[in-house]
Amino acid sequence: MNKKVPNPIDVHVGNRVRMRRMLIGMSQEKLGEALGLTFQQVQKYEKGANRVSASRLYQMAISLGVPIQFFFDDIPTTIQGTDLDGMAEGGAPDQLMDFLNSSEGFQLGRAFSTIQDSTVRKRVLDLVKVLSAPM
Repeated sequence: MNKKVPNPIDVHVGNRVRMRRMLIGMSQEKLGEALGLTFQQVQKYEKGANRVSASRLYQMAISLGVPIQFFFDDIPTTIQGTDLDGMAEGGAPDQLMDFLNSSEGFQLGRAFSTIQDSTVRKRVLDLVKVLSAPM
């Protein structure tokens, strides 16, 4: 039996749902309650196994405190041979999403987002750029 491969756009939207949910410290169960779903259904949305309808995406945006566009930010312009020019401004490489979904990426994003002072945030960003530059 062939397993159905999730649509890459559904996977991207699911990753964004998961990333936002984790950044605000919300469990799958709590998001499910807010949406009238089980945590298993939330899991399927986050993995891209189930497509998110427009009305459900709207509910998710409200529950997670983001505009609907958030779920489509950083979408790659080309996904498995599908030209998406005009849909997005460009895209983050898959490795960026992999990093953001990792434990270290999540912790770094969460810690960085709590820095209130914009000058400090800029200095931290400058430091990371210097540390990541090839020697």
